[in-house]
Amino acid sequence: MTPSPSPPLQAPETPRDLVGIGIGPSNLSLAALAHPLTTLDTVFYEQRPAFTWHPGLLIDGARVQVPFLADLVTLADPASPWTFLNYLKSLDRLFPFYFAERLHIHRAEYDAYCRWVAGRLPALHFGHQVDAVRWNPERDVFEVDFTQLDADGEAEALGRTYTRNIVLGIGTRPHVPEPLRPLAETPGVPVLHAADYLDHREALLAAGHVTVVGSGQSGAEIFLDLLRHRPAGRERLHWIGRTPAFAPMEYSKLGLEHFTPDYTRYFHALSESVRDRLLPTQWQLNKGIDATTLAAIHDELYRRTLHGGWPDTVLTPGVRVRTAGRLATTQVELHLEHLQQGTRTRLTTDAVVLATGYRERPLTPLLAGLDPYMRRDSRERPRVDEHFRLVLDPSITATGCHAYVQNAELHTHGVGAPDLGLAAWRSATILNSLTGTDPYPLPARTAFTTFGLEQGRPQVPPTRRLRALTPLADGNGI
Repeated sequence: MTPSPSPPLQAPETPRDLVGIGIGPSNLSLAALAHPLTTLDTVFYEQRPAFTWHPGLLIDGARVQVPFLADLVTLADPASPWTFLNYLKSLDRLFPFYFAERLHIHRAEYDAYCRWVAGRLPALHFGHQVDAVRWNPERDVFEVDFTQLDADGEAEALGRTYTRNIVLGIGTRPHVPEPLRPLAETPGVPVLHAADYLDHREALLAAGHVTVVGSGQSGAEIFLDLLRHRPAGRERLHWIGRTPAFAPMEYSKLGLEHFTPDYTRYFHALSESVRDRLLPTQWQLNKGIDATTLAAIHDELYRRTLHGGWPDTVLTPGVRVRTAGRLATTQVELHLEHLQQGTRTRLTTDAVVLATGYRERPLTPLLAGLDPYMRRDSRERPRVDEHFRLVLDPSITATGCHAYVQNAELHTHGVGAPDLGLAAWRSATILNSLTGTDPYPLPARTAFTTFGLEQGRPQVPPTRRLRALTPLADGNGI
């Protein structure tokens, strides 16, 4: 029997300046840049026991797709003690890194750097699950309810804190396509998301036949890792994806300017309908495959033809999974459709890895108590202004209190929203807005490209009719 949580922790009477919810790279960046601002009272809560960054995808040799200067702080404050270069210096690794001549670091090294920063910031509180956020109109502050968790993840104590501002950095969650969801959710069925790849790698290497679904970077890295470690001539690998090609990511210098503050401001100023039409056409900006990875796959496949014969692999783009089911007790049958030919077939496989990406975590469960105050667009998505603030009712914003979001604004800020390279700039923008000053002066121009004929003003999309305010009830936990 699970013991009841301890009585609620006493909430401090003086509200904090900022409460961060979630500690991924985005809020870790914000916490690092907020740390030297000693007049700010900040705290960040995360339900996990410690910082981790995609642990299931820290494959040997896999690299971060942005240069090391896109760390947590450098592009806003290169003199910060939390830069990647200072991390290397603390470990006496600056000279080895210098001679390695690497612009793109290993993914495992980025994770280690973030854990180094997280272990040295006192405002971070792991093992704290935020359950609800409400507006207190009597005190003109946000109330944040949380559960303190023990080492086993069980509730240990309940708490509440008050704050003038909140920032949500709750990140994304693995996306499992609907046809495969029942299998992925059934224990013992060999269908898993790429997020759990390393936990199941040995079993996948031992499986008779493996199918990788997804034509992005993660799918490419997993296919390459499996290919390198399966015997020549008996690889028995399928790799399929919906995109019309296993296409390289757009990595030209001018193409990369889509990940600048200039483009973010341009995109935000477009109308809602134009933004929604534009985003799906830009998939190669952030969902393509690194050209080096594509070359490594081709090299490995070519190497296996040197003594005659072809590797036992099938690589087919332009394919979607229509339905899926179990075959006998250990196999999976995928019903496939080729999107260009209109043809259909069946594929029997012993294991499926879903490299099908991630989706933004919905804010609604956590912000149920703020829903009457939130302004939404025509598709019921939260509106987000140019300073990364949720557009709330003036009864809140007139008090100077705001709710900020990180990596939950793809629909309003474009393809750069989840990009690590914009994390420091976004954090600095939030801190400048929150303080009403410029602790981090930001550049007025960041791209050679001029994205529009004229500088547009942010468009205000149509909003649903604001519902009458009702008494706020406690939100459900997440």
